[in-house]
Amino acid sequence: MNQLSRWFSRNLIRIYAFFGFAYLFLPIIYTFVFSFNASTKSNLVWVGFTWKNWTNPCGAPDVCNALGNSLKIGVLATFFATVLGTLMAFAMGRYAFRGRSIVNILIFLPMATPEIVMGASLLTMFISFGFNPGFWTIVIAHVMFCISFVVVTVKARIASLDPRLEQAAMDLYADERETFRRVTLPLVAPGIAAAALLAFSLSFDDFIITNFNSGDVNTFPKFVYISAQRGLPPQANVIGSSMFLIALIIVLLGQFVGRRRSGVR
Repeated sequence: MNQLSRWFSRNLIRIYAFFGFAYLFLPIIYTFVFSFNASTKSNLVWVGFTWKNWTNPCGAPDVCNALGNSLKIGVLATFFATVLGTLMAFAMGRYAFRGRSIVNILIFLPMATPEIVMGASLLTMFISFGFNPGFWTIVIAHVMFCISFVVVTVKARIASLDPRLEQAAMDLYADERETFRRVTLPLVAPGIAAAALLAFSLSFDDFIITNFNSGDVNTFPKFVYISAQRGLPPQANVIGSSMFLIALIIVLLGQFVGRRRSGVR
């Protein structure tokens, strides 16, 4: 009994970590495994193994159309949110102006507001201005809530910069534009890239705000929600698994590049 208690005390952190990772990755494993299910109508019960779903990911009706809409909306929302959010982060992180503390508080409001409240409010606003819900109302809504995450991420990167590097560049006769292009922007670029990836992930994944403001436009989260009522097709599992693998590859590449630049092997 004493040996067992000592073993638990020595391995308690490992046990907690095991159950924590099992809790996180079990749905992902389920999604990946059932992407190979030989199911035709419903994907709730394992029927058999097949590669057909991966060779024909558009086999389910409307799945690739919904995926294409989500990708286009995600790219547009990411572009506009990253540009606007980066400019706001530089303004708030580098310059002192009247009302700066209030702006810092307002930036967090879209992040703290419940999505169902934001979605209903945006729908009311669009209807009041005479906009029919559709593709561009989704883009506008996604840009609005993605900007906050971009500002917070990029601003944190700007706050961590060493101002002596820019001062050294100016001591070497570089003007402000040259210093920004050769010193500041390369140093902030990892934060901007991380903010863009986060914005795309939030946009691609969003369902509640999209459902309020999409009209007849179908996105991948809406497709999954509607299809789940009668059994999610395995092609949706294929797309979900592919997105996870792509995100994992991007993260691993980022870690590899970061280690190469820092000289860590």
